[in-house]
Amino acid sequence: MAKIRLFIDHPLVPGQAVPLDGPQAHYLSGVMRQRAGDHLSVFNGRDGEWLAAITEAGKRGGTLELLRQTGDQRDPPDLWMIFAPIKKARTDFIVEKAAEMGAARILPVQTDFTNSERIRQDRLQAHAVEAAEQCGGTYVPPVADLLPLSRVLQDWDPARRILWADEALAGPAETLAGLPTGPWAILIGPEGGFSEPERQQLSSLAHVTRISLGPRILRADTAAVAALALWQAALGDWR
Repeated sequence: MAKIRLFIDHPLVPGQAVPLDGPQAHYLSGVMRQRAGDHLSVFNGRDGEWLAAITEAGKRGGTLELLRQTGDQRDPPDLWMIFAPIKKARTDFIVEKAAEMGAARILPVQTDFTNSERIRQDRLQAHAVEAAEQCGGTYVPPVADLLPLSRVLQDWDPARRILWADEALAGPAETLAGLPTGPWAILIGPEGGFSEPERQQLSSLAHVTRISLGPRILRADTAAVAALALWQAALGDWR
């Protein structure tokens, strides 16, 4: 198997020449010291995984030749991750782990206690791409731009249930046994939790299920990983 995996936003068709943009070409030739004829794995999030050969790589661009498909497309379960951005490095961590652990979509939301008023959506999307490259995935979850939680809930399709990791329920962790299958989203609050009006709004929605993540109140980034693991083990593709 090729040691290098690269996400290519381009259709993958046998025998087709695939263009490399400047940063990708620089990464292969300048960072990884790859040369024409060297092999790598590529994926685009739609067409599975392919073995490719470098035909040209320079400072400004290059090309690959697709040799053969080496793996089918593997899409994650229909699970979204909703979270309030926190400090930069910890927000990056949440996006990376959500991509690694099989979230199909990532939605940052602005809450009453959210520390960050803006995000760099393009930077977070790049982190999701890097996570997929490193963990062997063939799917990259899209990262949405920051929206107010109230707007997200107002426009929400109730057919997609929301699993709310509520720090107020600190106690024995739940197994999620008995919850219905189908589309879900995990909701992780900001540092300091949700405001009382937000709690009231969430509690009033029939498609929202509150759960405990154990006897200790977790940091937001830890809670995201814990909730993803619980859901994947009970309802996702870890079963």
